[in-house]
Amino acid sequence: MPDTTTPDSASLSPTLALACELMRRPSVTPDDAGCQDVIAMRLERLGFHLERLPFGDVENLWAVRGHHGPVLAFAGHTDVVPSGPEVRWQHPPFSPHIDAEGMLWGRGAADMKGSLAAMVTAVERFVATHPEHPGKIAFLITSDEEGPAIDGTRAVVEHLREQHDRLDYCIVGEPSSTTRIGDTIKNGRRGSLGGVLHVKGTQGHVAYPHMARNPIHEAMPALDALVSECWDSGNDHFPATSFQISNIRAGGGATNVIPGELDIIFNFRYSTEVTHEQLQERTEAILTSYGLDYRLEWTLNGEPFLTDHGELIDATIACTEDVVGRRPQLSTAGGTSDGRFIASLGSQVVELGPLNATIHQVDERVRADDLERLSDIYEAILSRLLV
Repeated sequence: MPDTTTPDSASLSPTLALACELMRRPSVTPDDAGCQDVIAMRLERLGFHLERLPFGDVENLWAVRGHHGPVLAFAGHTDVVPSGPEVRWQHPPFSPHIDAEGMLWGRGAADMKGSLAAMVTAVERFVATHPEHPGKIAFLITSDEEGPAIDGTRAVVEHLREQHDRLDYCIVGEPSSTTRIGDTIKNGRRGSLGGVLHVKGTQGHVAYPHMARNPIHEAMPALDALVSECWDSGNDHFPATSFQISNIRAGGGATNVIPGELDIIFNFRYSTEVTHEQLQERTEAILTSYGLDYRLEWTLNGEPFLTDHGELIDATIACTEDVVGRRPQLSTAGGTSDGRFIASLGSQVVELGPLNATIHQVDERVRADDLERLSDIYEAILSRLLV
């Protein structure tokens, strides 16, 4: 039987003790399960002004320390994805465990309660050293990143926009590292445009195809054209835009009935070389050219964003190299993140967190000492940008 004992907080560093305290709370999206209360109490002791911003079923926290100068914000989420069958985990997913090899096991270790703990302890050390620091430090924390992402960071950003609040720099704690802590920094993300295509045909008997119109047959050439289309060639920061079909539904299961309708779900992950309006127009032109009787529903999940070299990128690269002894690579790969909402404020945004090898998996885990080094990097960035 595996050892499932929970670490004794008294024997852990402040970063690991806080990470474990957060991980014990089963905050499956959108339930915060009290995680923000734990963080808020720590920040309030440091003199942060706290603003609770609940929207719908989502808990959000906006906390600020300081009054003048540039604003450096830490952004993250307390919600996690479901654990799946607990019997498949070597250690219970909401009972954090540190094994003999120094691995911290549990849901949220990497995505992203470990990063939140590292952020808080970095700020605690920084404030202790620089109690009258120039500039402002802020936290934007939500419980809606793993869910629809409507009432979380997106809603808080709109609130900040209405209040004319700005964020000069923002560090998002998403797990960005690939093989070693700090080897990769995300300085942008591709846009995500989803679509549902409804193609209408005429239902009939498979033995009498001349009396029906098969929407599957009619749609295939158009779908092949969409798959084969070169949407762009990418650029120095982004790969070429991709079109992927994720689901096709038609018919009711009978083998002798030509379906009357076809539903196709697809997604674009697109670069800054095209806009979502251009992708929509070109898609509709292709479908129309094949004479389909169709209807389209579009969902813009996020625009692409990019933070090029500047104060935040340069500070993050230098501080990471100082702490871990190697220069990180910049990347825009991967899915979407809440950085897309924050970037719309005109903020410089980077994503820097632990290894992403086990995120959303059974047996999610990170090296415990990676969280210590991550906290050191965050503290170094604070010192470089605000002191």
